[in-house]
This record gives sequence, structure tokens and C-alpha cells, in this order.
Amino acid sequence: MGGKFSKRPSSRQPSYGSSSYSRSHHQYPPPYAQPSQEYAPQQHYVPQQHYAPPPPPHSYGRQAPESKKRLERKYSKIDDDYNSLEQVTDALARAGLESSNLIVGIDFTKSNEWTGARSFQRRSLHHIGDQQNPYEHAISIIGKTLSSFDEDNLIPCFGFGDASTHDQEVFSFYPDDRSCSGFEEVLGRYKELVPNLRLAGPTSFGPIIEMAITIVEQSGGQYHVLLIIADGQVTRSVDTDHGQLSPQEKKTIEAIVKASEYPLSIILVGVGDGPWDMMKEFDDNIPARAFDNFQAKIMSKNVDRSRKEAEFALSALMEIPSQYKATLELNILGPSRGKGIDRISLPPPQYSTPKTSRSSSFRPSAPSSGRHDTTAGSAPPAASASDNHVLALFLAFSLSSFDLLHVCPICLTDPKDMAFGCGHQTCCGCGQDLELCPICRSTIQTRIKLY
Repeated sequence: MGGKFSKRPSSRQPSYGSSSYSRSHHQYPPPYAQPSQEYAPQQHYVPQQHYAPPPPPHSYGRQAPESKKRLERKYSKIDDDYNSLEQVTDALARAGLESSNLIVGIDFTKSNEWTGARSFQRRSLHHIGDQQNPYEHAISIIGKTLSSFDEDNLIPCFGFGDASTHDQEVFSFYPDDRSCSGFEEVLGRYKELVPNLRLAGPTSFGPIIEMAITIVEQSGGQYHVLLIIADGQVTRSVDTDHGQLSPQEKKTIEAIVKASEYPLSIILVGVGDGPWDMMKEFDDNIPARAFDNFQAKIMSKNVDRSRKEAEFALSALMEIPSQYKATLELNILGPSRGKGIDRISLPPPQYSTPKTSRSSSFRPSAPSSGRHDTTAGSAPPAASASDNHVLALFLAFSLSSFDLLHVCPICLTDPKDMAFGCGHQTCCGCGQDLELCPICRSTIQTRIKLY
């Protein structure tokens, strides 16, 4: 299912430049070196300074009219000059924002299983328990904050990165592609989906951003906020050459640049242990955009239920007023632009997993009457010698299986410290030269070093 894009056939497919997305050495740490071609560099804000649009080789979709070719630099970097959530709300009102439509995208890649080692007590970041996991917490904070600006309270929700979507597709939270009614339903539906999902990868934000562009186009150009919650940055495998971008990085950058042609703000909330270095670079240094439409915020592992929640909501939403005003002054808010990416979401994945009862294993059969008499003089039936022998073998196998879960399946000695795009793992020594996964035999396209 993840092998091809779910897009309607259309003669209006977007055209992206083929040149590499380079970064200057002083802006980006290794492994990003200076390639042969690069974007026009993003410059710091200077009052009354204007800039020209990117050169033709790096053109993305429609060209701005002549009157918009010299846009003020205030749209390239928006100052974070608000000190409270009330100021953000007031600024939204002053900017003329009467409604803001929220879209939610959730990361279901395999790395969620280990990126909560420090911040979530070694549990999967998608663990469903008595307390909210980091994904539920982020949905609650942003959902509560933006709900007052959402008139119909309908929130389209999507997942990506699982075994059905990988880095190519997104799936809708409901089979009929309907939206959730309020963030409370988002949380409820999320809890229903998580136990039935198979985490996979690799990580790319391109498909979910393209899905949001499609929704904006279908809404007639209404202003939307896309909330992406993810456990880390876009996949960059060890196979990516020095100075080059991985396919997932390139696709994500293309989608962000394309989205700046639409009334769409993108908020990326990072949960878990990270790493976050590339996420911060995406936030501040993506060039060639009509306005600064993307921001990344990391949710602290110590976020509590009072003051820090408000601080996080403020940091995530403080740029929304100026971004909304930019869409008004750039005249991209309103009717359909006619050059959208017509993406279709997949239905929620359905896996035919037979239900098994672990509680009945190696337990004596109950009497046919269904009752167990515990009156004096009676005793439960003793286990036979064969039952004890089978139980001993089972326990021994379980202990050895537990050890095998943490060692390389090839050498059976070194710990697993390399993950492939399919989700399976080996040690670096065995995995660096493999062409096929030793478990599922799929072609290895992505390798990720685990720490």
C-alpha cells in the first residue's frame, strides 16, 4: 500500500525543481556540506529591505504577479514578541482571524518504541495507559487553545509512517474519511486506533503536508493550521552522501515550500527524546517561500498541567497572527488556486490478527459444570508430570527469547543498534553491508543508527 502515492489522476500535478537543496556550511552543521547548487540564502530581517523571488531553476508552482515580486522581508522571519496566551489571542483577533481550521497528523513510525527511553519511562510514546502519553498531551494543549477559533469544530485527522503508509501515504482516522468533532473525539479515536497499528517507517512529513494542501484547496482557500506531532526528525540514513539530502528530507522541503503558496500554517511538535537538530533547521532556514509558514517546537518532558502548558501553547502559536496576516497581504487567502496536490488518504489499516488467550495457557481445565468447589476437604487437581515438564520448557524458551529480542539476529552476540526502513533491527557490524532485510527479505533503502 505504501508503494505508490494515493493521488487522483490530474493534469495539474505540481512541478518541483530537480536541483538539490543545499545549505551553506556556516548555517548547517555536518553532514550537510556545500553542494554545487544552492537556494538563494535566507537573510536576517532588515527594516524596509525587500527581496526578489527565487531564480527560475528553483521555481515552485505558480509564479507571483509582478506586483508581488518584491515582498517585504517581514514574512520571512516573524518575531516571537508575545509574552502571554492572551496576547496571542488578541493578535489573532486584530489580524482579522475569525476562524481557524485545525488539521492533525500523527507520526506512527517504529522509532516511537524507543524514543521515550528518557522522557517516557522507557515506554512507547504511543503507550495507552491511565495517564496521557506525549501525543495525547500535545493534542489536548493545542486543541484546547485553537478550539475557540474553530467554528464547526471539525478536525481532519491522519496518521503516517505505519506499515500501511510508510513515507508515501497517509491514512484517515475514519474509513469514510470524515473529520473528528472536537479534540476530545480526536483523543478517543486515537486510543481506538493505536492498538491495531503496526509501527514502521521511514519518516517523511511530505505526504501529510500534501494532504493538508488538498484540504485547503477543497475548502475554497480557507485558512488552516496543520499540527504535526512526531517523535523526531525526517529520516536521514547512513547511506545518504555527504552534502546531500535524503529522499525524505527533500520531499519534506518541497512540500513546505509548496504549502507557502496557500493559507496554511504548519506547526511541528516534537515529543520524546529526539534528536531535534534537523527539526530546528527546518524551522528557521528553509528558503524560497512566499512567507514563513513552518515552525517546530519541542515539548518538554516536564510539561505540567498548569503554567508550563500555557507557555508551550504560546510558543507553538505565537507566530500564527503574523502568518495569517501574511496570507491576507499576499492575496493567497480565498478562492481555490487551481494548482493543488490532489491527494487521497487511505482508510485506517485493518490487520487480521487472531485473538489468543494467554491466560489459559498451561492451566488445568475447569470442570465441565463451569464451577470450582472450594469447600473443605477438596483440593484443586494436581498438575501432571507432563504439565510441569511443558511449563519448564516454556519458561526456559521465554527467557531465551527475551535475550534474543535485544541481540542481533545474525551474529547473536552484539546488541541491536541499527534499524532499517521496514522496522527490523541488527547490529551495525552485520547490517551495514546487507542489501536485504534478514527478517522480511525486503530491500534495504534506509539505515538508522540507534543509540
